[in-house]
Amino acid sequence: MIVQWRRQDHPLNTTLIRLTQDMTRKNELGQPIGFPIDGWTTPPRPDRQTIQGERCSLEPLNSDSHASELYEANSVDSEGRNWTYLAYGPFGTEDEYRRWIDASSASADPLFFAVIDNETGSAVGVASYLAIHPSSGSIEVGHINFSPRLQRTPAATEAMYLMMEAAFALGYRRYEWRCDARNERSRMAAQRLGFSFEGIFRQATVYKGRNRDTAWYSVVDLEWPALQEAFKQWLDPANFSADGKQTLRLSELTRPILKSIG
Repeated sequence: MIVQWRRQDHPLNTTLIRLTQDMTRKNELGQPIGFPIDGWTTPPRPDRQTIQGERCSLEPLNSDSHASELYEANSVDSEGRNWTYLAYGPFGTEDEYRRWIDASSASADPLFFAVIDNETGSAVGVASYLAIHPSSGSIEVGHINFSPRLQRTPAATEAMYLMMEAAFALGYRRYEWRCDARNERSRMAAQRLGFSFEGIFRQATVYKGRNRDTAWYSVVDLEWPALQEAFKQWLDPANFSADGKQTLRLSELTRPILKSIG
């Protein structure tokens, strides 16, 4: 089911009105056409450089710097649940995992990062940019594998915020999230982070010898200013009590920005 949200008092409302008006645009032949892209230029590809945050940092993935710490952090997931919806893993030995990092870190698309906990200085997760299409201004975040030490922490949310912020700062128009349609945790995470549901591609791919229907989500540049403010409000230290409990839930702040839920 897709639920449409219409908040008349939300700052995105004027943008939604303009987009609705743009849908009525026609060319000289009377055919409907898309809205003009004024002043937009093709963005560069993201660089292999560190993205610095308050609670975490994202460093270009490197086996010498990150393999041992990541393998140890992932071992806390003794059942291997984190690997179910990834096309690779789990890895039986650190050497196997190191070889995967060596191959993955050489890639420009996907472009992998290790998530570093700023408090401990240790690598506790992995994420990447992929499906990078500068000509259309589209980029995806994926290959997300957060160890139990990173999951459900403010640093995990900040890591996703930092990657989204960097992509839009480069000039990308569309930021995608795709996952196995059966991966409920990923789908819930996407919506919490402000990604709007776009639909399901049936039998989209095959991995680990099984079918994958792919659920699609996105954030577009016109939504980013409001979403950025939501992230900043949630990540503000004032939103957390002395024992680390949040006052406002991020989903409360992002829900009015969503165009659809599913």
